[in-house]
Amino acid sequence: MEQDVESPAIIRQPKLPKQAREDLPKTLAEMDRTKKIQRYVQKDGKCNVHHGNVRETYRYLTDIFTTLVDLKWRFNLFIFVLVYTVTWLFFGFMWWLIAYLRGDLDHLADNQWTPCVNNLNGFVSAFLFSIETETTIGYGYRVITDKCPEGILLLLIQSVLGSIVNAFMVGCMFVKISQPKKRAETLVFSTNAVISMRDGRLCLMFRVGDLRNSHIVEASIRAKLIKSKQTKEGEFIPLNQTDINVGYNTGDDRLFLVSPLIICHEINQTSPFWEISQAHLAKEDLEIVVILEGMVEATGMTCQARSSYVSSEIKWGYRFTPVLTLEDGFYEVDYNSFHNIYETNTPPCSAKELADMVNRARLPLTWSMASKLSQQGLPESEQEGQDTKTSLDNQGKSQQTERNGDIANIESESKV
Repeated sequence: MEQDVESPAIIRQPKLPKQAREDLPKTLAEMDRTKKIQRYVQKDGKCNVHHGNVRETYRYLTDIFTTLVDLKWRFNLFIFVLVYTVTWLFFGFMWWLIAYLRGDLDHLADNQWTPCVNNLNGFVSAFLFSIETETTIGYGYRVITDKCPEGILLLLIQSVLGSIVNAFMVGCMFVKISQPKKRAETLVFSTNAVISMRDGRLCLMFRVGDLRNSHIVEASIRAKLIKSKQTKEGEFIPLNQTDINVGYNTGDDRLFLVSPLIICHEINQTSPFWEISQAHLAKEDLEIVVILEGMVEATGMTCQARSSYVSSEIKWGYRFTPVLTLEDGFYEVDYNSFHNIYETNTPPCSAKELADMVNRARLPLTWSMASKLSQQGLPESEQEGQDTKTSLDNQGKSQQTERNGDIANIESESKV
C-alpha cells in the first residue's frame, strides 16, 4: 500500500527591491546608533576620553606634584607611606654606617669610649634614632655627641630633607583632601533640556541648582555644542565644539545661584539650532555640554560642575515645573519637582521657518496686493508695467492741466 510522502515546504524570502536592499544597512545603522549613545561627557561630568599612545611620559614627572594629586587615593596613600618609610630607612642606615665605621659598635661596653650617638647599638636603634630626628620627637635616650662632626653634618642634612619631604607630602595630601570635586556633586543639572516658546521666541532651556546653603561665589555658566562636521573643502572635524550663547552679551551667564535657575538660550540667526526642527532634532547626532564654574565660599577654591544632554534628552514642546513657592516669611524650593517638565504648545518647525512665517504675516499692503494679483494669473512684470503706465498718464494729465491754466491767466492779463 503506497502512502503519500509530504515533501517539506520551502519558504522563500520575498526579494526586496534594490532601493530597499540599499537602505537596509543604513536603517540598521541608525537603529544601532539610537540604541547606543556615545557620550563625550557623562551625566555626572566625567569626560569620556582616554589618552592612548602617550610616548612622552617624562612630562608627567616634570610636574610631579600635580601627578600625585591626580592619582587615586589608594596610590596616593601608598606613595605617602612609601616615601616616609624609605627616608627613615635610608637615614637609619647612614647612622648605622657612621657608628660601624667609627667602631662604636665594638665599644658598647667601654664607658671611656665616646660614640657618635649614645645608646646606638645596632641597625634597629639607628632606625629609631632616624625616626626621632626627622619627626622631631626627641625622647632623650639616644643623643648625638659633639665628638662626631660627620654625625652633625648628617643631622643637618636629614633635618633639611625631612622638612622638604614633610612640606611636599603634607601639601599633596592637603590639596588632595580639599579638592572641590565633592563640592560639585551638590550642584545639580536637570535630567532633560527643553525647547519651547518664551517671549515669542523659540528657546533652549535647562535648569541648574545648588543643594547647599553655602553659595557658589562668582558663578558663571557656559554651554558647548559637540557635533561632528565637514567643511566645504571636505575636511571632517570630529566632535567639533561650537559656543552656545546663554547670555554672555547681556550678563545673564553670571548667576546668583541661591535658588534653582532656568538657563535660556535664544535660538536666533547666530544659534546652531537655527535650522533644526522637531523632526530634524530626533535624527541629529549631537550633544550639549554645560559647564558651571565658581568659587567655593568656604575655601575660596574654584569649582567646576559639568553635565551633558544628547538629542534624545532634549524635549521639544516642554517647560519646567516651577519649584519655588512663597511660604510664611521665606521662600521654599521643592527639589522633588526639580527635574519635572510639562507639555506646552510649541510649533514643531525650526526657528528659521517660524521667523519666515512671522515676516510673511507682517508684509505691507502693496506686497499683499501684488501677491494676490500674481495668484490671479497676472504676471508680475505686466502688473508693474501697467502701474507705471497709469502713473505716467496721471502725471501727464496734471501737467497739461497746469499748462492750460497758465495760458488762460496770460490771456486774461493781456486783455486788461
